[in-house]
Amino acid sequence: MNTIKQNLPSPDALFPYLGAVLLILGGSYFFPQILGVDYLAQQLQIAAFLGVLALGATVVILLGHIDLSVPWVLAGAAIISTSLVGSGNPALAAAAIPAALLFGVLVGIVNGVGVAILRIPSMVWTLAVNSMLLGVAVLNTGGFNPKGEASPAMTLLATGDLAGIPVAFVVWMAVTGAMALLLKRSGFGRYLSAIGYNEKATFLSGVSTPSVIFAAFAIAGLCSALGGVMLAGYANQAYQSMGDPFLLPTIAAVVIGGTSILGGRGSLIGTVGGVLFITLLTSILSVMQITDAWRNIIFGLIIIVMLLLQTLRRKSQ
Repeated sequence: MNTIKQNLPSPDALFPYLGAVLLILGGSYFFPQILGVDYLAQQLQIAAFLGVLALGATVVILLGHIDLSVPWVLAGAAIISTSLVGSGNPALAAAAIPAALLFGVLVGIVNGVGVAILRIPSMVWTLAVNSMLLGVAVLNTGGFNPKGEASPAMTLLATGDLAGIPVAFVVWMAVTGAMALLLKRSGFGRYLSAIGYNEKATFLSGVSTPSVIFAAFAIAGLCSALGGVMLAGYANQAYQSMGDPFLLPTIAAVVIGGTSILGGRGSLIGTVGGVLFITLLTSILSVMQITDAWRNIIFGLIIIVMLLLQTLRRKSQ
């Protein structure tokens, strides 16, 4: 079996970088400030939030599955972290970030149970989990924004800088590097692609496919929770439905980066490019005062076009 394609950059992975460059050049014609260092640094900071989410989504999509619980894993992690910080208990405040990350991992494990053990389609199961998390949050907060605020550590992760480079971007690149090593240097990385191509054949070859699926969804949950912690640090609070605007862009970034929605093929390099493209596109549409409704339409069209291109490519191979 060809099990290492996720580690090899394909021409598909380069397209979003070309698109990002064209967006910068085209946008600068109408808005020269786009070429400014401050503007580009701000875009890297904003891209980091989406980028962390997209890394987890890439791992799951390589399996041929999808995680639709991202919005409320993100929001749940933000609520947990800010609530612990606002509790007034120093011990609880110190545990805010670890507790939020643990929450993400636990939700990922629950997703893994539904997909790997109960054999429920990931789209249905993770959407149901997302709905249940929404219900739990509403019961806990009464439908109002939760009390609490971000800790200094959370604020540093989201808004700090190192020699002019956003800390959020550094965190994103560090997580990307660690995940790239995991995919390239471990059996887990090879098994992801193999399961995406043919789960049954991979299982019959002796691979514990449920364990791989559990680990993939746990990683995705961890990434979603980290994104929630960083966003809470950026906004200095958590609020209802703060993760909803990120679901479609997260999937769009992964697909634009060349990862097949059917699984088995893709790369983290492509996902990084897809995130940069989506971030710049969103910024330029915002500057042009394009409404959220039209932005969602544009993201949806991009995903549909990329899926059609992937389908045509598979038929031609």
